Amino acid sequence: MSFLVIGECVADIVRGADGTERIHPGGSPANVAYGLARLGRDVTLLTQLADDPTGRLIADHLKGAGVRVEVGGVPVRTPSAVVGLDARGGASYTFDIAWTLEAGEYDVDRPVHVHIGSIAAVTAPGAATVLAEVGRLRDRATVSYDPNVRPELMGEHGEAVARVERCVALSDVVKASDEDLAWLYPGESVESVAARWLGLGPAVVLVTRGADGSLAFTGRETAFAEAPAVTVVDTVGAGDSFMSAVLDTLAGRETFDGLGAEYLVRLLRRAAVAAAVTVSRAGAQPPDRAELDAAGERFAVRCGRVR
Repeated sequence: MSFLVIGECVADIVRGADGTERIHPGGSPANVAYGLARLGRDVTLLTQLADDPTGRLIADHLKGAGVRVEVGGVPVRTPSAVVGLDARGGASYTFDIAWTLEAGEYDVDRPVHVHIGSIAAVTAPGAATVLAEVGRLRDRATVSYDPNVRPELMGEHGEAVARVERCVALSDVVKASDEDLAWLYPGESVESVAARWLGLGPAVVLVTRGADGSLAFTGRETAFAEAPAVTVVDTVGAGDSFMSAVLDTLAGRETFDGLGAEYLVRLLRRAAVAAAVTVSRAGAQPPDRAELDAAGERFAVRCGRVR
């Protein structure tokens, strides 16, 4: 099956606790596309890249994994993010980014699934093009969304929540972190927000909680998986690897309605293992299929149905 991912590429300038710097190709949607390609999936990324050193670095990185890159307008410079790492490998971001994706006729196959997320889905003026593309493809493709909230880029809070909920309502599967939910809905429980989002239309809502594992919600079921115990190098790209593994696992399903607890457990477990592999090495480096299968056999992951 063919995947279309729409969203930003970002050059992650990673600053370690010791002051050293490394440049990694990044951007949440680009990472998801890269992760899907690493798992052997046919994927196109509709994005923006400048003809500059970091833009060429990112393009080579993506194409090296097999991602087809379709560029919708050339920005003045490739977006970047300075990534600060704390002593535990946790990441914080300072962005230099604009998103101006232009409407147009793009050279993309008829995708069976469309993934959107992060900055590109909510940042004007390019977000209008993202939502228009989703609307155009919605009748023949399933859709997933990861808000990947960046508070410093979200603008006024109420408007930001409304933009996120528009994307949620267009989607069949939504994945968010507990930190995303805490910013969007301060004081509300994860369960309350999941119910709110399910009411907008998605069949499945997934919530990642870092070292505390992950949860999957449908209208009838709730499942959980613990995070595998690994030595964390950094957390860059962990959520995106989780998302790629989710989409790879769901591939081939025409609908995501009615997923049972047993299926949700398998889905969470595989995604948790993918994220664990990623955090065990520097940068957004998701596993390929062989690595994911091997890690799945190696890691013990407690998971089950929430009653």
